[in-house]
Amino acid sequence: MRSLALLSVLALLSQGAATRYPLTVTDDLGRTVTLPREPQRIIAMLPSHTETLVAIGAGDRLVAVDRFSNFPKNVTDRLPKVGSAYQPNLEAILALKPDLVLADESSGSRLTEKLAQAGLTVYGGSAQTYNEVFEKIGVLGKLTNHEAGALKLITSLRADLNALQQSVLGLPKVSTYYEVDPSPYSVGPDSFIGTLITKAGGRTIVPARLGDFPKLDPELIVQANPQAMIGLSLADARKRSGWANLQAVKTGRVFLPSAEERDALSRPGPRLPVALRALIRWLHPEALK
Repeated sequence: MRSLALLSVLALLSQGAATRYPLTVTDDLGRTVTLPREPQRIIAMLPSHTETLVAIGAGDRLVAVDRFSNFPKNVTDRLPKVGSAYQPNLEAILALKPDLVLADESSGSRLTEKLAQAGLTVYGGSAQTYNEVFEKIGVLGKLTNHEAGALKLITSLRADLNALQQSVLGLPKVSTYYEVDPSPYSVGPDSFIGTLITKAGGRTIVPARLGDFPKLDPELIVQANPQAMIGLSLADARKRSGWANLQAVKTGRVFLPSAEERDALSRPGPRLPVALRALIRWLHPEALK
């Protein structure tokens, strides 16, 4: 179903026609969202939305962003920060009079619901899987009348990602534990991060049946005995119960991403090639020589 949605978005973008308003779309919550005219004042409440809007040429429409949006700095540094998904500054958001707010579909934060109840036009949705990244770029292009910029970005990203993936073809798969946070939350193979790990010549230790971003039983990690770990330091790994004799710890293949790398890895948007290159450098450094 998602692949069909992606194909339909790409087909629309390739036609090169300008968006016609009023425009009605369905967001990830199943809500009908109607834009009466081309949006001129947009608030992005997710860093991935912020980065995508700038990359497709719609960054000048942004009037505010969430507090975690920090790239590209020449754009985000000059914009007001209006809280986050779980702690939105509703008063500041309303005062800016946005004609479109880009939020998430999380039932936990209920951000889309809160903003819609305040009378705002809100699109609730974000990418969870690899293909959804390109689908969401297409949707944002359509919403903002920047289809050409969206298609150009999608084409460029796919070319860069495919070239990087070619560099590890034929190399052995490295079993990998990716730590989202120490709870421990990790990534399933169908998540966008899990797919990037596969494209980097790795294989996440998380079974697909556990979902895209599951909380793991620490015993599963010990039993899986991964060859590499990403998302924590070697010193931290050595302190964990039962981890001292794991392959990754014994060989020192435990990698703590820089702040920029972690942002690129955690945001389903234009910096996927940065994320994939980092993963290849950790899992198959010989491929980048």
